[in-house]
Amino acid sequence: MSVIERIQQSKKTAFSFELLPPLKGNSIEKVYANIDALLEFDPQYINITTHHSEFVQRTLENGEVIKQNIRKRPGTVSIAAAIQHKYGITTVPHIICAGFSKADTEYALVDLQLLGITDLLVLQGDKGKLEPNHIPVGEGHNYAVELQGQINNFNKGFFVDGTEMSDKPLTPFSYGVAGYPEKHSEAPSMDSDIYFLKEKVKAGAEYVVTQMFFDNKKYFDFVARSRAEGITVPIIPGIKPVVFMNQLTVLPQIFGSSIPEPFASELVLCKSDEEAKQVGVEWCIQQCKELIAQGAPSLHFYTFMATDSVAKVAKAVY
Repeated sequence: MSVIERIQQSKKTAFSFELLPPLKGNSIEKVYANIDALLEFDPQYINITTHHSEFVQRTLENGEVIKQNIRKRPGTVSIAAAIQHKYGITTVPHIICAGFSKADTEYALVDLQLLGITDLLVLQGDKGKLEPNHIPVGEGHNYAVELQGQINNFNKGFFVDGTEMSDKPLTPFSYGVAGYPEKHSEAPSMDSDIYFLKEKVKAGAEYVVTQMFFDNKKYFDFVARSRAEGITVPIIPGIKPVVFMNQLTVLPQIFGSSIPEPFASELVLCKSDEEAKQVGVEWCIQQCKELIAQGAPSLHFYTFMATDSVAKVAKAVY
């Protein structure tokens, strides 16, 4: 059953969450531990992020600074397969433009088809830390809607070079895309951002998962503007409990997610990360209760460094 089918058939606001593949060289056991901590809340699907290689600065013994290309978190396809096999839960690997050529993407799609994993989240992906802008690899894609085009052609039985497959996919890929209640960092305006979101939906996206936000009004306004533009697919709120004091400034800087004044005022008073974590849980519970009361189709939790908090929130609202 696909993600959209699970959301539509759920009798209550669905629960899902996102995980990162382990760092290169680490085992999968921590991934399993995070899943085990959240199983009681009946997750309808689990997202697995994808991370491209990127340049990092390295200082040599002679003092020379060089850029080195490394990939810290490989294994999205294999992690998704392991989770789906072990738990029988629909897994949703991220397929991204950044850092991948069209051929790279095609091989990932082939592998996923062979593994029976046919739900995807299609994204542009984050630019490298030392890159001012997103730079396609080889003949890679600039934008998610272009990547959607490759997936759509794959579903029709065509490889990226235009040749036809001997056997068309038994189950076509279905996918969602990202939405930004506070505007994508590269979008010149909110109107522009929603225009391109509509283009992604027209290209085949079955649902939208939002960037994290902490002010529900931002989400409700985003949904209203999207509906006014004819976007009718489910728009799933992306939720993250704050767990560290420094996230008061870090999260707005990295993700463009503003912290509402009442929440910020409480975080400023915290004297330890443990206090900030408790404040984050309490704020997140109120967020989720309001979203559920207003009919959010699903709540999607970003669990990185926050699994314990997500469990506390889920226990309070599910």
